[in-house]
Amino acid sequence: MLTNLSSICLYRPLRTALFFSTHNLLSSPISSNTSLHIWSCSSSSSTQVQIAPANVEQSIGVPKVDVLKQKLELLGIICDSSCVPGHYSNLLCPKCNGGRSLERSLSLYIVQKGDLARWRCFRTDCNWADKVFLEGKAGHNEVKKKEFQPFRQMTEEGLRLVPIGEKVTAYFNERKISEETLRRNAVMQLSNDVQRSKEDVIAFTYRHKGLIVGCKYRTLEKRFWTERGSEKILYGIDDINDAAEIIIVEGEIDKLSMEEAGFCNCVSAPGGGAGKNSPTLPSMEKDTTFQYLWNCKQKLDKVSRIILATDNDATGQALARALARRLGTNRCWQVSWPKKDEFSCFKDANEVLKYMGPDALRKVIESVEPYQLCISETETK
Repeated sequence: MLTNLSSICLYRPLRTALFFSTHNLLSSPISSNTSLHIWSCSSSSSTQVQIAPANVEQSIGVPKVDVLKQKLELLGIICDSSCVPGHYSNLLCPKCNGGRSLERSLSLYIVQKGDLARWRCFRTDCNWADKVFLEGKAGHNEVKKKEFQPFRQMTEEGLRLVPIGEKVTAYFNERKISEETLRRNAVMQLSNDVQRSKEDVIAFTYRHKGLIVGCKYRTLEKRFWTERGSEKILYGIDDINDAAEIIIVEGEIDKLSMEEAGFCNCVSAPGGGAGKNSPTLPSMEKDTTFQYLWNCKQKLDKVSRIILATDNDATGQALARALARRLGTNRCWQVSWPKKDEFSCFKDANEVLKYMGPDALRKVIESVEPYQLCISETETK
């Protein structure tokens, strides 16, 4: 019964008004070039009206973009008022429903002419990408033929995580990170049964609304890897709910260090890479390196002041620039790490905590300067 999506197929109960009225259909000028099928279905019966209009927009008086949105609705994509031609919109993905965190992870773009829409879900467990045309082509052509994989709910048991042992506790104690801070941030370790080498592996659990959505592993010898299927979000995202001011650091241990200094409103980038530096920023759907920012966009949009406390090296400075460009330099502030000796400065938050103490780290955050001012001073040197 269902025609292809190049026709307009609308399903509604008979008692509900159709997308356009029968009166408008019968009173509009109609040609006999092509056929239009409109279905109205109820649980007990169905009615088919077959008429032959020449052009959807001219014959029926329905804007092209509204017809396109009806096609999207058939695919489960529910458009809202933000879905206008020439702009990107964040919607709920009908394939994965935003996972357990209910993220609006589907990036939808309607071209300016209103005759094509394309989209991509940025959740790694979904990654649904496709497009739909108004007319003239198949209803939707797959952009990336990748079978949908259902969201896998991560648990401590499923990941084989156990409470940290004496060796890992001693490692953090040396870095001045307390057991209380480790517990509050649900830092665990990988069970030795999983590792052939029997080495101690720290597990930083990435949680959103209390649920584990990712996990990053680190050996004591600084070997890193990420659990397959982890969502790309900021580490500690639940700590900045409704925060007006936040701190962004470059590593999980630096986030824990900030907490030792009294700053819980801190998150960490999941990786230190800054991607390619280009004069113009890529579109949100192509900005894969910073997908973790777009996945947390709703929370970040509410923040009025962002302190960038990335590492004091070339990679960290590049990351700070990339973050500022995406978050807005007007609301970004930059730390200046104190001197370690006559020739160098401390590298990051944990180094300051370890060698100078929590009061010194607190003073670093309290002495930040506007990011634009820091950049202008660097350029004049």
